[in-house]
Amino acid sequence: MNLSYWEQKSWFSDIDFAIVGSGIVGLSCALALRKKHPKKKIVVFEKGILPSGASTKNAGFACFGSVSEILEDLKTHSEEEVIQIIRGRIEGLKLLRETLGDHEIDYHEYGGYEVFSAADEQLYEKCLSNLPYVNNLMKMAFYAEKGVFIVKNDPFSFKNTQKKLIFNQFEGQINTGMMMQALLKKAAEMDIFVINSVEIESYLPKNGAISIILNKNVEISVKKLLLATNGFAKQLFKEELQPARAQVLITKPIKDLKIKGTFHLEKGYYYFRNIDDRILLGGGRNLDFNAEETTELGLTALVQNKLDELLSTTILPGTAFEIESRWSGIMGVGGKKKPIVKKIDDHVYCGVRLGGMGVAIGSSIGKHMAELVDS
Repeated sequence: MNLSYWEQKSWFSDIDFAIVGSGIVGLSCALALRKKHPKKKIVVFEKGILPSGASTKNAGFACFGSVSEILEDLKTHSEEEVIQIIRGRIEGLKLLRETLGDHEIDYHEYGGYEVFSAADEQLYEKCLSNLPYVNNLMKMAFYAEKGVFIVKNDPFSFKNTQKKLIFNQFEGQINTGMMMQALLKKAAEMDIFVINSVEIESYLPKNGAISIILNKNVEISVKKLLLATNGFAKQLFKEELQPARAQVLITKPIKDLKIKGTFHLEKGYYYFRNIDDRILLGGGRNLDFNAEETTELGLTALVQNKLDELLSTTILPGTAFEIESRWSGIMGVGGKKKPIVKKIDDHVYCGVRLGGMGVAIGSSIGKHMAELVDS
C-alpha cells in the first residue's frame, strides 16, 4: 500500500488517538474520547470492510446471564466478583440504550428463557433448587428488592426438554446491524474517521509516540494507541485471552411463528431467538473447544449439523423450515469473566476479553478505556 501525499496528510498524520477495531468497544471508546477532546484527531482502524470480530455477527442478546451460567461462574469467581460482573452488564446495557436510543437499535424486552434438555435432569434440578440464592445475588446486582428469575410452564411446545423454563423478564434483544450503523453515524457526526481494510501488524513505542505498521509496509506515528480487537487481541499483545469462534444460522421466515424472546440452552452454549419471523440459532463450540479456539471465520459440519438437529428435534419440531444463511464471529474469552481494560505500555491501552457479552458491556468497556487515557 503506497499512500499519496493527500492520503497521508488527510488521514494518516497528526493522529492524537488511534483506535484499532471498529466494533462496539472501539466506536464507544471513540465517542467517549470525542466528548472530552473536541479538537483532537481520532482515527479508528478496521481490518475488514465491516467490523471483523463479533459486533455485526453476534445474536443480538441484550442479556446478563442465565441461572446455569451464573452458577457455573460461581465455581471460579467469588460471590462479590459475580455480582460485580452482572452489575457491569446491567450498567453497560443501560449506557448502550441511553447512547443510541431503543428505536435506533430495535430494542425489545420480550424476556429471556433458560431451556433445559430432557436428558439433563441434574442441571435442571440444580438450577431450580438454587433459584432463591441466585435471585438474592440478582437483588444485590440490581440494587432491587425483588429477584429476577421465576419458573414458568413452557408456552412454546419445545420437545425433548424439561416442562418448565426459568424466565427473566428483564432480558431483551437488539438488531446489531442497526446498532453498528447508529454508532458509525454518531462517529461521523462527531468528526471521527473510520478507515476500513487496514490491518495493524504491530506497534512500537518510538520517540515519545507510538509507531504502528499498517498492511505490512506502511509506518505511521500516533500519540495514543487504543486496542479494541477482543478475540484478535493476542495478535498484538499477550494477555490471558483466547479467541472463541461462534457459529450461527438463521432460518427463512416461518409462518405463524409463536416463539418470541431470547433462549439459553445447555449453560448458554446454545442460544436462539426470534427475529423478523425467523429463528436465529447459534452455539456449539462446546462440541470441540480446541477447533473453535481460532480466529478463522468459518463453519464446521460438526457444529452446523448439531444446530440443524436442535431446530428439528427441539425448537421447531413438526414445523417446516429452511435455512437461509450461516456465518460465524470471533469472541474473546478467558479463565475469568472480568474484561481486561488497562494500560499495557506507554501510551497504549486495551479493552478486550468481553466473554461473549459484547452487547451488554461493549459500551461501558469502550468508555472505561477512554477514561484510562486521561487518568
